[in-house]
Amino acid sequence: MISMLERIPALSGAAVLLCVFSAHASPDRPDQAAIASPHPIATAAGQEILVDGGNAFDAAIAISATLAVVEPYGSGLGGGGFFLLRQSGEPVQYQFLDAREKAPLKSKPKMFHRKGIVQPDLSLNGPLAAAIPGLPAALVELAERYGRLPLSISLAPAIRVAYRGFKVDSVYRERANWRLFALRNNKESARLFLRNNEVPNLGEVITQPELAQTLERLGDKGRAGFYSGLVAQALVSGVRRAGGIWNYHDFEEYEVVTRAPLRFQMADQRELISAPPPSAGGIALAQSLSMLQQLPWRESENIQRAHYVIEALRRAYRDRVLLGDPDFVPNPVAQVLATDYLLQLTTSIDPHRATPNNILPPAPRWREGENTSHFAVLDTEGNAVTATLSLNLPFGSAFTVPGTGVILNDEMDDFAIDPKGQGGAAFTSIHPNALEPGKRPLSSMSPSFIESPRSLAAFGTPGGSRIPSMVLLSMLKYLDDQPISSWTSTPRYHHQYTPDVVEYEPGTFTEQELIDLRERGYALKETARDFGNQQVLMWHKNNARVEAASDPRGIGVSTTFKPDAALKMMRSCAGQSCLP
Repeated sequence: MISMLERIPALSGAAVLLCVFSAHASPDRPDQAAIASPHPIATAAGQEILVDGGNAFDAAIAISATLAVVEPYGSGLGGGGFFLLRQSGEPVQYQFLDAREKAPLKSKPKMFHRKGIVQPDLSLNGPLAAAIPGLPAALVELAERYGRLPLSISLAPAIRVAYRGFKVDSVYRERANWRLFALRNNKESARLFLRNNEVPNLGEVITQPELAQTLERLGDKGRAGFYSGLVAQALVSGVRRAGGIWNYHDFEEYEVVTRAPLRFQMADQRELISAPPPSAGGIALAQSLSMLQQLPWRESENIQRAHYVIEALRRAYRDRVLLGDPDFVPNPVAQVLATDYLLQLTTSIDPHRATPNNILPPAPRWREGENTSHFAVLDTEGNAVTATLSLNLPFGSAFTVPGTGVILNDEMDDFAIDPKGQGGAAFTSIHPNALEPGKRPLSSMSPSFIESPRSLAAFGTPGGSRIPSMVLLSMLKYLDDQPISSWTSTPRYHHQYTPDVVEYEPGTFTEQELIDLRERGYALKETARDFGNQQVLMWHKNNARVEAASDPRGIGVSTTFKPDAALKMMRSCAGQSCLP
């Protein structure tokens, strides 16, 4: 039998639209399904599952697992992530699945110090840098609690691609070049992801049969297929042989946590639904949007608008030092989102001058890996998922456990592990993001919805600490009623309190605008490249129309389609590729 993934022709371009409209629009159900993902093969995998009768949660499993195969630099079974879920019904329900990695139980606050000095390489490369993975547990949770299909069916597209292979593209080559030294230092990673210890050429095929077998075990046995049995034995023994500290109790105790999403009321009956701690991103978005709602950003010309956005970000990013894993530390969410506090932040913004950081209370600098992955999916029942997945740096720790195909994360570097570094700030053991056994590190990942009686919009991107600023700029395009293609393509700039610098993509500002910003008191830094990879979608409830868009900076594909119509088309073509 020919699978749906094989029938769908190779998708290309920033968006592919297979639109079939119904005469019966409904505010409760969209007329089409939609997917926006950073890789065309992952988009096709999600489409296959939706066409074959799965819902958005089944499709999210297929997309996540396929990204683990085709984007080993961005996410994978050796990493984790956040899933924001929308369950249709009366009333609509939202859930936040926290599949963030956890520090091994044998972790110690100074485990990355040698002779009293922190050694950054230990928290970035090799098995000591790896926290306990959460993505496999999240896929099981999605299938058992929310999905319609067996996990093995939803994993089938990823397994097929892992066995047959995928072709190396320009993004793969770029990421592999960034981490070439680290990949060369691990024999198994070099064997799988390099060719003769060099970055593979465009079009070379990467096969991962060991990863396919690990996915098969996960599909057949569920949680036990990864967190116990042969796979767990291979992972723990492989990490320990190479100098890591994992043990079987780490795997036995790992659980996905279902948390209440952060919910923040906005103007015009809109509501932000976003990531709560251990993400700092949702709070930063809520604070920034609240401040901007009190400022005339919409009527302002480009630089005045940028000034308001930068000053809102400056204040929002300052407060992330207060946050950490809610299972370990109290998070002052109510206090930092209180109306009086947000009004105080807003009134402290000078409409014409940059606010020097020394006027605001100090906060430490925080480093976070930029190479994550994001996707969004909506089904025709109104179920939706927006998810951000991560390994931290490209190819994570660059350590692949032999016999499993699983490349491990380096999320241990996201903890506040340097008592004297991190921009000179004085971290102590009571810092909310201090390293502790079993703790989840703070994150900026910000999968988000904005919903109102008129529409549902989904947002998210990879990009480390820049994630909230990128998502904010995309949301402002949405709030300004701009076309969905502009949400992902808008030029990006970023301020995160410390360092006190505005970073911006090449071409974001004209020379005169840069002069204006400097005259306002800003230090500016052009980035060497574009950053981020937004994947967004929107459901217009008044006419059931659905749109999706993928970031033109990447190779992702967005598609909207009617699953029943696509299935009939497939049958009419007797299994041949006949979609336009």
